[in-house]
Amino acid sequence: MNRSTEMMNQIPSVKLVLLGDSAVGKSSIITKYATDTFVEGREATIGAAFLAKICATEDRTVKFDIWDTAGQERFRSLAPMYYRNAAAALVVFDVTNYNSFIGAKRWIDELPSDVMVALVGNKIDLETQRQVSTEEVQEYIKENSLLYIETSACLGTNVDHVFKEIARNVSLRKPSRARQIELDKQAQRSSCAC
Repeated sequence: MNRSTEMMNQIPSVKLVLLGDSAVGKSSIITKYATDTFVEGREATIGAAFLAKICATEDRTVKFDIWDTAGQERFRSLAPMYYRNAAAALVVFDVTNYNSFIGAKRWIDELPSDVMVALVGNKIDLETQRQVSTEEVQEYIKENSLLYIETSACLGTNVDHVFKEIARNVSLRKPSRARQIELDKQAQRSSCAC
C-alpha cells in the first residue's frame, strides 16, 4: 500500500445524504461543490447519485460519501434506504418556492434524531422572487436547533461553506450496536412499506 492510499484510509468517512423536494437544486449544489460547475436546466435525479469528496477544515479532514437523492414523490419511499447510517443530512429547499420549505420540514421530521441536519435555502440569486422569509426560517431553525445556510448553486455562494460547516460539526462516532440494529429495522420497515 502506498503512502497516499494509507493516508486516505486514515481519513474518517462521513455518510452525507441530500434530501429535499424535486427541483430545489440538490444536484446543482453537489456539482458546484465537487467540480465548480453549474449546469442550467439539468435533468432530475432518478433514484440517487453517489459522490465522494474530501473536505478539510482548520480542525479536521473528513471524506464525505454523498448520496444525492431524487426529490420526486414517487422515489420518496426509497429515501430511508439512503439515509440509513447517515451521520449528516443536507436538507435543501428553494427560497423562491414556499412549498419546498414545507417539504424540507417533512424531510427533517423523517430523519432519525442522531443525524446532524443542515438546512439549506438555495437559489438566493433569485432574491426578488423569494417566497420564504428569512424570519420564518430563523424561527424554525431556532426551535429545532439546526444549522442553516443560504446558498446559490448558480453563483457558488456559500456552497463550500455548507460542507465545511458540516465537516466541523458532524459527530464522527459510530452508532452503538443497539442503535445500529434499530436503524436497520427502521430502514427495513420503510422499504417494505412500498
